[in-house]
Amino acid sequence: MNTNTRRFKATALALAVLGTLASGQAAASGFQLREQSVKNLGKSNAGSIVGKDASNVALNPAAMTNLDKITVQSDLTVIDLTAKFDGGGNVLGSPLLPLTGGDGGDPGDATLVPNMSVVIPMKGALEGMTLGFSIGAPFGLKTEYEAGWVGRYRALTSDVKIVDLTSSVAFKATDGVSLGFGLVYERAEATLSKAIDFGTAICASSNPLNCFNQNYPFKPQQLDGGFEVTGDDTGIGYIFGMQVAPNDRLAIGLSYRSEISHNLSGSLDFTNVPAILGADPRFQDGDGGAKLTTPSVTTLSAKFGITDHFRVLADYQQTGWSSLQNVTIKRDTGTVVGKEEFKWKDTDFYSIGAEYDLSDAFTLRGGFGMDESPTNDTHRTPRLPDNDRKLYSIGATWNVSQNLSIDAAFQRIEIDNPGIDLSVEAAAGNTSTLVGEFSGHANLFGVSAQYRF
Repeated sequence: MNTNTRRFKATALALAVLGTLASGQAAASGFQLREQSVKNLGKSNAGSIVGKDASNVALNPAAMTNLDKITVQSDLTVIDLTAKFDGGGNVLGSPLLPLTGGDGGDPGDATLVPNMSVVIPMKGALEGMTLGFSIGAPFGLKTEYEAGWVGRYRALTSDVKIVDLTSSVAFKATDGVSLGFGLVYERAEATLSKAIDFGTAICASSNPLNCFNQNYPFKPQQLDGGFEVTGDDTGIGYIFGMQVAPNDRLAIGLSYRSEISHNLSGSLDFTNVPAILGADPRFQDGDGGAKLTTPSVTTLSAKFGITDHFRVLADYQQTGWSSLQNVTIKRDTGTVVGKEEFKWKDTDFYSIGAEYDLSDAFTLRGGFGMDESPTNDTHRTPRLPDNDRKLYSIGATWNVSQNLSIDAAFQRIEIDNPGIDLSVEAAAGNTSTLVGEFSGHANLFGVSAQYRF
């Protein structure tokens, strides 16, 4: 009994960290969000770091030199995920004890992703230098399942907020070459909840056969409790980039965003703890922590003007998800209480797109992208029912005046159906199986405004 309860607590704290990984499935693989720019959204991020876009403060500082006036830009994107689970499971791996509950409903809420950037070209003695500042959300989203769903012992609510403050500087090394560098201050917050099958934990603590005995007072799924875990931290990273633009029609950009390490400090609140466990210190509200690293991101972009009014664009991006092999959970005393395995891999993203100037006032764009998932069939869970995806985008720019432009975009993301096949893992505190498949898609709507002084 003591061993089981200890494992439940370790797992609960671990899942507070796992919750930060659960929510990014709507917009990009893993928990990445690429919605820093509505203009980029409209072309599936093709040519994402070589445009005249203030979001380059956080994407490729070198490209800030494309703007010759003080520019303020605000981007707003709504991510609407629709998903459904079809499947079930059983307690202790036995078909005699099937899991009760529904399909969880639609776990994806409509989520607003804001971004704001300011670019300031310097004058006088500092001419050729450009400063920039931005605030945005490169990672995170929110998912929420219905309380009584069949997978409640694996996941209920995940709410993740990761916000970056970026300060960048750029300068022109030559007429066609620009270099840039930025510092990133990152704030990470995570909240997660799930149900705990205390009934199974008690009846199986001495002899699993007790769970099949109708006369035993503690029965599976009849003594559910729960927990909520919160954690937060700040970290520092950097970004640097370059742009080569030998003429008005050709531009090539390269940028690198570093990993950012976080030591999440968390608290754990248990609810509906049975009286038999009420005095157990392992089920008292407590504190703990774990390390979490947001991944590095390397981006290569190209733009080529076929005519003065028609441009083709391309992007390649690698996200360093291999930095997340596992999460080690420690108490405040430094004692290791558990480890969760990820075994994630680095992922590749490809996109192509095009832009056409209908007139001086209007530009149309579109794009297609392919995004690889970092997870695999062995380690996929409801915390991250992620899989490879395809992106289809359209967008437009309206130059209202010489100073003001408005952008709008729509993106459809089709996600390959991710399968779930989880077995009983007593060492991790999981006393039931969960087998099934998710299906779903995401719609993204974006609007932005750019003003040049």
